[in-house]
Amino acid sequence: MQTYRNTVDGNLAEPASRYEIFNPANGQSLGYAPESDEQEVDRAVHAALLAQKTWAKRSDGERRDITLKIAQILEDNSGYLAELLTREQGKPLSGPGSRFEMQACVGWTQIPASLELPPETVYEDDERKDTLHRVPLGVVAAVAPWNWPLMIAIWQIIPAIRMGNTVVLKPSEYTPIATLEMVRLISEALPPGVLNTVTGDGNIGSKLTHHPDISKIMFTGSEATGRHIVKASASNLAPITLELGGNDAAIVLPGTDIKRIANDLFWGAFLNMGQTCACIKRLYVQEDDYEAVMSELSAIASQMKIGDGMDESVLIGPLQNKMQFEKVRNLVSDARSADCDVREFGEVPEQGYFLPITLVGNIMDGQRLVDEEQFGPALPIIRYRELDDAFESANRLDAGLGASLWTDRPEETIELATRLEAGTVWVNQHGAIHPMVPFGGNKASGYGVEFGIDGLKAVTQSRVISIKK
Repeated sequence: MQTYRNTVDGNLAEPASRYEIFNPANGQSLGYAPESDEQEVDRAVHAALLAQKTWAKRSDGERRDITLKIAQILEDNSGYLAELLTREQGKPLSGPGSRFEMQACVGWTQIPASLELPPETVYEDDERKDTLHRVPLGVVAAVAPWNWPLMIAIWQIIPAIRMGNTVVLKPSEYTPIATLEMVRLISEALPPGVLNTVTGDGNIGSKLTHHPDISKIMFTGSEATGRHIVKASASNLAPITLELGGNDAAIVLPGTDIKRIANDLFWGAFLNMGQTCACIKRLYVQEDDYEAVMSELSAIASQMKIGDGMDESVLIGPLQNKMQFEKVRNLVSDARSADCDVREFGEVPEQGYFLPITLVGNIMDGQRLVDEEQFGPALPIIRYRELDDAFESANRLDAGLGASLWTDRPEETIELATRLEAGTVWVNQHGAIHPMVPFGGNKASGYGVEFGIDGLKAVTQSRVISIKK
């Protein structure tokens, strides 16, 4: 059985120890992942620190060209990485699954390569000229999650190295293999030390984020871990980009044509089996439209095949790990015991972390499935009478990553959209991120943004050069 390895200073490191990774669809072993120790974290950060100044001296054009080479490597190896991702993470190859994730990896590499941050004249008169330059921060600690392990790792890696930083990446302990293979491949285009990996549980993540030579922390994951990282940043005064949990609300405005929006509503909620931070987690529907929404979503759910994502006909796979499987099952059980209308769809394989697609009606604010981010294929559908009540419900939780409005009159929704307390408010879509559009959370969903020019700025520091004429 293969043992995968970390990349440290351009070489594949011999693991201090290892642990086994299993396919969530069938329990089969995928091989062994390395488990770093504190010494390997030190080696990785040291390698990144030594490489950073030389990498930063490369011209902007050189770094752009190397980034484009990385995009080509990702494209050339997308089939291999997509299959490895499906076996490790569980998402299907087809539909909005592993191949889709690999396409996103390529796009989110090409776009930062195309962007530039030239010096900006911020003030000039007869006596002085002041220009603002964007310079690298140094070594970036990137901590990636298990739900979109390759795509989110790329979100962290590419802007950082594009702007002259170096990176030490820690993938989730649940999904390290595909990420390690991706880093191994793209490191062929990079000088040694520019991109390094360490692996392991939260103790290794803590060692990395507390390291005195870290100059920036990028984290996507839970609110609880995010709060620990904020504390860790005090030790090295590293700025942070945090993308934390969502529990996103969607509001269907009264009188909307439900049939027209039903398919987008469904995938807005059940993309990646609901294991997406910016998925619809709470759906608010005017009471007169409630039955139509339940009916249309039920019709779509009943057509979905659940199973091993290596089957090309499957669009709904397993949950990634036992912890998440048990959490979602428990939340649905709680709703059922409260006499909610629990409707389950799809034949679920006996083996693996599979759950049926679940719609839960006759449920209210305050119940666990509404108030706790489920991160799985169970959608609470909450009735409202007055639209003001729906906005109050949508905003009452601490989460503020994304939200959406659904309507037949999108041009009339700008004022309504500003009432939702979220980093992004979509209209007639949900989770529709784009590499040119800044993305980040409000409230307890984090701070800082990724993507586009603002994302590049987030991995740099400003330096003003002021010249007396």
